[in-house]
Amino acid sequence: MNKLAQINKIYFIGIGGIGMSALARYFLAKGVNVSGYDKTVTPLTTALESEGIAIHYSEDLSLAPMDADVVVYTPAIPANHSELVYYQQHEFTVVKRSDILQWITENSFNICVAGTHGKTTVTSMIAHILRHSGYGCNAFLGGIAANYNTNFWSHENNVVVVEADEYDRSFLKLFPNVAVITSMDPDHLDIYGTAEEVENAFVQFAHKVKEGGCLVTKLGLSRQQELHAAHEYTYDHQNAAADVHIKDLKVNKGSYYFTIVGKKWELTDMVLHMGGLHNIDNILAAVTVAKHIGISDGKIRTAVADFKGVRRRFEYALKTDQHIVIDDYAHHPEELNALIAGVKSIFPNDQLTLVFQPHLFSRTKDQADAFALSLDKADEVILLPIYPARELPIEGVNSQMLLQKMQLEKKQVLEKDAFLNYIKDTKPKLVVMAGAGDIDALVKQVKIILEN
Repeated sequence: MNKLAQINKIYFIGIGGIGMSALARYFLAKGVNVSGYDKTVTPLTTALESEGIAIHYSEDLSLAPMDADVVVYTPAIPANHSELVYYQQHEFTVVKRSDILQWITENSFNICVAGTHGKTTVTSMIAHILRHSGYGCNAFLGGIAANYNTNFWSHENNVVVVEADEYDRSFLKLFPNVAVITSMDPDHLDIYGTAEEVENAFVQFAHKVKEGGCLVTKLGLSRQQELHAAHEYTYDHQNAAADVHIKDLKVNKGSYYFTIVGKKWELTDMVLHMGGLHNIDNILAAVTVAKHIGISDGKIRTAVADFKGVRRRFEYALKTDQHIVIDDYAHHPEELNALIAGVKSIFPNDQLTLVFQPHLFSRTKDQADAFALSLDKADEVILLPIYPARELPIEGVNSQMLLQKMQLEKKQVLEKDAFLNYIKDTKPKLVVMAGAGDIDALVKQVKIILEN
């Protein structure tokens, strides 16, 4: 039985989340009555309201529908949330976001992209190539695709491109025909406990690829020998041992020009207008999938050249001869390593001022030494206070603790107002703002300061 066909009215608790909002848009496109709750008004919730979704911003049962067929919540919602508790205690069908994705992917051809980092960009790249080429897909993205200014689109072709989230083991509920694994570094240790358990989950995910399916992995992943499918491809932009790699790389004005080399094919004259060498790896994963499903070389080439990136993924907030501001979602040590290397590959002669907002007390505690090593690769670091998200503070875990582990000379911890004053006083040329919390709200203010 198709569970989705039974849903006429659906309610989202935490509708403003990037994954939740994509699902809300999916049901809206299907003609379902959609409403939701979130804690704060954001540009995303405002967009959802303009599309016709009713949203309220206070825990208030009088505003919550009493006739919803399904109630969806995100793990970011506290367990004692009054609306969630009411629904759970009164025989409503209450499910997580991952359960809905499970229902959706039960009856479609699915391209599922996993990895502790890179998955949002790769998912967006694949979905863009399929849309731009006319192949068509239903896309569920973990970020806002700059080409379309949305995180979801629908198509009559029964193909789903979806970000496969490892948090809470959600990705193990999906049914991939094609799976991509970009990375499997330790993360979410509050859920998994150990790095080995994180790896175990990714191995399980790889084994979920359907019979006759395809697995695309970054060369050199831990336990790569355990990752198998009928069709297997590895990729790495700088290693010719990978099944898919590049040659003849040139950099010009922040864009990359190169040839992609496959096992029995080459794609020449490739252009990627997105900074960061790690994004060449990401486009290799996307192109490998596109080649596997039969999209022509010409259509792939033009789609890649037209790709404008993902909001907050190496996004230029300001780019003039005087000042550059890059906004990025990096919140893991390996992501920071890739971000800093990418910036320095394009702007090797400019001092890099990195502004970092740590995300989660648990991640900061678990990865403190690795964070310090990554941050030391910048020329100057400003740390903002930790963004707690769903967590309560952990004693002794704060940005000052990270600062003390760093070797870099130019480093400091600043509150948001003090940081903005520092930017006004120093007017640095190259500012990179990184983090998965609310640091993006400061980007526009930094841009205005430096423009003036």
